[in-house]
Amino acid sequence: MALQLSTHKLGKSFNRRIVFRDVDAHVGEGETLMIAGRNGAGKSTLVKILCGVLSPSQGRVVVEGTGKLNEFDRKGLFGLVAPYLQVYDEFSAMENLMLAASLRGERGDRSVYAGLLTRVVLEPNRADPVHGFSSGMKQRLKYALALAHHPRILILDEPMANLDADGMAIVRTIMREQRSRGILVVATNDPADIDAHEQKVNLNERS
Repeated sequence: MALQLSTHKLGKSFNRRIVFRDVDAHVGEGETLMIAGRNGAGKSTLVKILCGVLSPSQGRVVVEGTGKLNEFDRKGLFGLVAPYLQVYDEFSAMENLMLAASLRGERGDRSVYAGLLTRVVLEPNRADPVHGFSSGMKQRLKYALALAHHPRILILDEPMANLDADGMAIVRTIMREQRSRGILVVATNDPADIDAHEQKVNLNERS
């Protein structure tokens, strides 16, 4: 069975305030799910629920086509890039990648990671402490971290945040490649991105 991600009557509330409700969505391999909505509509909250970081107040998230996986392995299906995610400023780019691998219970491969850093144009800075990186460099490092374990489901929350034109071009290539081999989920309020994808959830209609 092909990989599928779906939500059923999904809702989230905080202190009796409804963020969104009755979100039904379905996306399969080779497809993109677009999550649209104004600031505060709950895009980041929905992203966190899809990844298993937050629990929904109602409804459920279903991932099919993976066989029997424990909760840890299920989370390993996902890669996430978001402006609010933090990298370790005192470590280098390579050290961040190696640490992330160890947290996943893997032995990191420096040669593979060097290629990944080349892809996001950070190879010359692989040994530099991240605290000296610009915001755009940190965003590109987050892409390297998200891609390091070859996630079958890649989730991007405001994917172009802090990026210049060259960085955006890198991300567009990553998005095209992900669509060809797995599932892509994009949360944004940028109309240029919203019009380009097949499946859509508009959280402005779900609050």
